[in-house]
Amino acid sequence: MARKTDGDSGAPSQKKQGRLSQIKQVYTVSRQADPNIGRWMLLGFLGTVAVFLIIGFVLHSALLFGIMGVLFGILVATIIMSRRAERAAYRSIEGQAGAAGAALTSIRRGWYTDREPVAADVARPGDVNSAAMVYRALGRPGVVLVGEGPTSRVQKLLAKEQKRVERVAPGVPVTTMIVGSGDGQVPLSKVASKVQRLKPTITKDEMALVNKRLKALGGIRPPIPQGIDPTRARMDRRALRGK
Repeated sequence: MARKTDGDSGAPSQKKQGRLSQIKQVYTVSRQADPNIGRWMLLGFLGTVAVFLIIGFVLHSALLFGIMGVLFGILVATIIMSRRAERAAYRSIEGQAGAAGAALTSIRRGWYTDREPVAADVARPGDVNSAAMVYRALGRPGVVLVGEGPTSRVQKLLAKEQKRVERVAPGVPVTTMIVGSGDGQVPLSKVASKVQRLKPTITKDEMALVNKRLKALGGIRPPIPQGIDPTRARMDRRALRGK
């Protein structure tokens, strides 16, 4: 019979401590960008407990519903922390070169994404604000092209890149969007959710085939301003682990 080792017995405890440490880390990082996060978490917790207690008094089961309220209150507080931490993470990279790529690579399951741009145009070398860049993602909804930078040049880049995609993947839907706060643009914090809400139109096998064809286009070295690394904009992963 196998003997239970000390490491086995300590595994659940270590896992629990690791989880608590992770939550504390997320809260600490998020509070730096969002000082009010603690108040919102407390409000969510107390509000949930209050609702359950009211229901408990009405049903003459205050103790049972009180316990349930505490458990659900912790859950609600954790969700609030997660959502506000995510917003703080996006705010930390908003306006940086490569922010659109960072937003796309936050999508994990069911998508092919690349942090590096597939196309770029720079009006004035050395000026990061002049850089227009396009990033690409591929999933069952088809190909998604996301542009960032000056609108007029981004639109031209998107149109050019869409034609390239359509040449190697005819019939595959191509969705384009521009990151920004203007009319018809998508806020950085909503890029990932908007992409994930697109309806599937191709199978997983077709998606794998399209991915090979897109890779066959070859890597294009975009004219990025000297000293600017478009892959440097990264969301704080610690602030997203609560998702």
